[in-house]
Amino acid sequence: EGSYPSLAKRPQERITATRPPPPPPRPPAPAPLEVATLERLDLLLAQARSADAGFRAKEGRARSLVAAATGAAMGSEAWAVASVAVAELEAARAKTMLALSEIDSLYAEARTAGRDTAPIETARQTVMAMIAGEDEVLASLRGRLER
Repeated sequence: EGSYPSLAKRPQERITATRPPPPPPRPPAPAPLEVATLERLDLLLAQARSADAGFRAKEGRARSLVAAATGAAMGSEAWAVASVAVAELEAARAKTMLALSEIDSLYAEARTAGRDTAPIETARQTVMAMIAGEDEVLASLRGRLER
């Protein structure tokens, strides 16, 4: 019986010379928005600003009427007039929401077409901030009216 070498892996056989795969190539930059889309976006942003200005113009009257209705019984004249004023504010908010929904449609179209959506996202954030402010006002007025 002779002495045979072991069949176990030797230390140098355990080291592999494999390299990690190269990182995948960067995707191409999205195409810029079309001029018509940018013009539509500007129009929608102006529409949202106008709607928000309309909301703000009605806000003072609604606050006064809700303050006058504080403590009034539900269904009383003061409460009804204040409720109508709050409803008018809600209608003004709906106009801002309409602009947002159209901006969302522009975003979906641009995203699907592989276009740059950054300008749309910026406009969307601006309109969302307007709506958030309007929502705060409405929540405050509703809370005071329901007491």
